Amino acid sequence: MNLSLHEKVLVQLFNKKEDLTIFDIGACEGLSSVRYLSIFPKSYAYAFEPIPNNFKTVQNNIIKFNAKNLKAFQLGLSSKKGEATFYVSSGNPEGKTIPSDNSTSFGNKSSSLFKPGKTKEVHTWLKFNEEITIQTETLANFCKDHKIDAIDFIHMDVQGAELMVLQGAKNMIQHINAIWLEVEKIELYENQALKGDIENFFIDKDFVCLLNKVNHIAGDQLWVKKSFFEALDEKTKKKLTKIKNKTELKSKISSFIGNTKTSLKKVFKS
Repeated sequence: MNLSLHEKVLVQLFNKKEDLTIFDIGACEGLSSVRYLSIFPKSYAYAFEPIPNNFKTVQNNIIKFNAKNLKAFQLGLSSKKGEATFYVSSGNPEGKTIPSDNSTSFGNKSSSLFKPGKTKEVHTWLKFNEEITIQTETLANFCKDHKIDAIDFIHMDVQGAELMVLQGAKNMIQHINAIWLEVEKIELYENQALKGDIENFFIDKDFVCLLNKVNHIAGDQLWVKKSFFEALDEKTKKKLTKIKNKTELKSKISSFIGNTKTSLKKVFKS
């Protein structure tokens, strides 16, 4: 299996033979959960996906990939328990019909608790023609109800609602070792928390950023509990620090190029 960059970091953080507890929040079709379980086969994964059609696909993929250690919940994790309006995405880029990740759709990955903002400018093919009501729960409540004392790794893909999910963790945040999530520098969704807000939350909770792959618009970050990182052996810490520094440099270059292109477009338009 060819590992992505953050997966290469994960296998440095965790032993492949460990029985990890993994949360896939905003699971879409559950393919990330299936992939993590193939990397860490003794682990157990919890997938959270509120959209009915996507959730059915998650259930189908559990059967298709014989993912016995994957349990799915038709919920949206947030900062409070209850009901919420969910803005459902759809659409395909022109000339493309089959995604490279083996999922069934391009457009079903951008739904959010927030109204779409500039995401429709960045991805002009995206459509938001449907609003549904979903059930929401907090991470803290879920863990309490299911007697989960600790989480090794969280994969979070919630399109602007990252801070709401983190706030819903409450004191459980101290019992999470690593979190991978998307962050944005601009409001792809109206009134969403931005990169700086997410970083301030993690720093306040004593997490360190090991991956920072963010361009002038958006990207991914991997945060690890500081005490967990410090407990690693020196060789592993040096290797991860080298990867961190390299990706941060690439991100700065990518952001500079992206901002320059944006500025030039504005100049030519005027």
